[in-house]
Amino acid sequence: MEKFTVLTGVAAPLPMINVDTDMIIPKQFLKTIKRTGLGKHLFDEMRYTPDGREVESFVLNKPAYRSAKILVSGDNFGCGSSREHAPWALADFGIRCIIAPSFADIFYNNCFKNGILPIRLPKEQVDLLLDDASRGSNAVVTVDLERQVITGPDGGSIPFEVDPFRKHCLLNGLDDIGLTLQNAATIDQFEAKQRGGQPWMWA
Repeated sequence: MEKFTVLTGVAAPLPMINVDTDMIIPKQFLKTIKRTGLGKHLFDEMRYTPDGREVESFVLNKPAYRSAKILVSGDNFGCGSSREHAPWALADFGIRCIIAPSFADIFYNNCFKNGILPIRLPKEQVDLLLDDASRGSNAVVTVDLERQVITGPDGGSIPFEVDPFRKHCLLNGLDDIGLTLQNAATIDQFEAKQRGGQPWMWA
């Protein structure tokens, strides 16, 4: 998993509440088990017309936000079904940080496991960041995970909280597999001991 240390990029405003996982990645794109290739279908039903043309008014289709790395949105982001394809699609598009007043629990947990930093902030601070994000290509925001600070286009800073263990995992690029591999030596020792004591299990 890619490490998350300091992220600087354009923040896209999506001032909507209850953005559910079917909006993030519609059900027809859930057939794949690959984490790549889903970015083009992110927010598919809002980004495209039924015949495949781009909806010019949707934020991620606007020139200033096509390469956005940060998404600022409303309450209860990621609600709905517990599809891990939702953070896969966001990450594949290039979104590495989502800022909102609240998140659905399963989506929130899945973000950390896929290299995305979800940040909870009071609505008043999210509203300020939404205003910053409305500046188009000038909406450059920096998220410093080590210092736990968001810096806006005008240099103003907003501190945020994050669970220490999840912070450690993001800073070091550790997903569940990476965490397991940190104990590879202990696992090898256990297997060697088991081979000696229970050889029939390894026949």
